[in-house]
Amino acid sequence: MDIIRNCREMQLRAESIRQEGRRIAFVPTMGYLHEGHLNLMREAKKLADELVVSIFVNPTQFGPGEDYEKYPRDFERDEALAKQEGVDIIFYPSVDDMYPPGYQTYVTVEEVTRNLCGMSRPVHFRGVATVCTKLFNIVKPHTAVFGKKDYQQLVTIRRMTADLNMDMEIVGVDITRESDGIAMSSRNAYLKQEEREAALSLSRGLKIAKKLYDDGERGASVIIRAVREYIESHEGTDIDYVKICDAETLEDVETLERESVIALAVRVGLPRLIDNHVFGEPLIIP
Repeated sequence: MDIIRNCREMQLRAESIRQEGRRIAFVPTMGYLHEGHLNLMREAKKLADELVVSIFVNPTQFGPGEDYEKYPRDFERDEALAKQEGVDIIFYPSVDDMYPPGYQTYVTVEEVTRNLCGMSRPVHFRGVATVCTKLFNIVKPHTAVFGKKDYQQLVTIRRMTADLNMDMEIVGVDITRESDGIAMSSRNAYLKQEEREAALSLSRGLKIAKKLYDDGERGASVIIRAVREYIESHEGTDIDYVKICDAETLEDVETLERESVIALAVRVGLPRLIDNHVFGEPLIIP
C-alpha cells in the first residue's frame, strides 16, 4: 500500500493506472475510520482494479463554531485499517496543498442542499461539493463509493456529477450500524456512555416510522409527529429536524406518494447525529 501526500503526484499515478487500462475505485473519507468506512472499501474493491482512499479533514465544510479543530484524527490507526482491507493507495494531502494561498473557487449545488442539514449548516455542502470535485479531479476514479448515512451528501454528489458531466459512477452503500443500532459515525466517539440511550432514539424512531408506513400511513405529518414525540421523550435530545422528503429532490412532501426518505438530525450531548430511512426499503436495526 502506498501513501501519497501530494496532489500532483496522485494525479500522475491515477493517469498511469488509467493508461494501463485499469479501473480506479475511490472512497473519500475524513479519517478516524470505523466499520462503516471499511464496508465502503470492501464494496469498492469489488468494482475496480485499484482502490484509492483519501483521508482529509476538509476545513471548508465546517462552519463557524463547528468541530474542525477537535474532529478525531488518528492516521496511524487509519493506515493499519486501510492496509488490512487491501487498499492500494491512501491519498493523504495537506490543507495547504488542497487549498493553496489565494484559493477562491467553490462549487455550489443549489436546490438539493437547501433543506435538511443545509438549513442549519449553510456552508457545509458548498465545502463538500468543492472538495469532492477536487478529489475527483486528482484521483480520477471510474467509481466513487459513499455511505447512505449521509443521504443528502449522496444525493448532492450524484446531482453534481450528473450536472457537470463527470464521467464516473457514484455508488451508495447501506448504513452500517453499531451493535445497539446507532448509525456508525466518527463523531460517535464524542458520546458519553450515559448518552447512548438517548442516541438510540434516532434508529428506534425510524422503526416507528417504518411500522406506520407498513401499516398503510401515508401522511407525512402523522409519521413525523410520532417520531418527534418519541425522540423528545428521551432526556438529552435536541432535535435539529425530523423531515420526510422526496428521495431525489429532497423537497418536503405532505403525502408519501413517490419514493420518500425520512431524515433525522438530533444533537445528543456534544455530537450532532444523523440517520435516515427510505420508505419501502429494508430497515435492518438491532
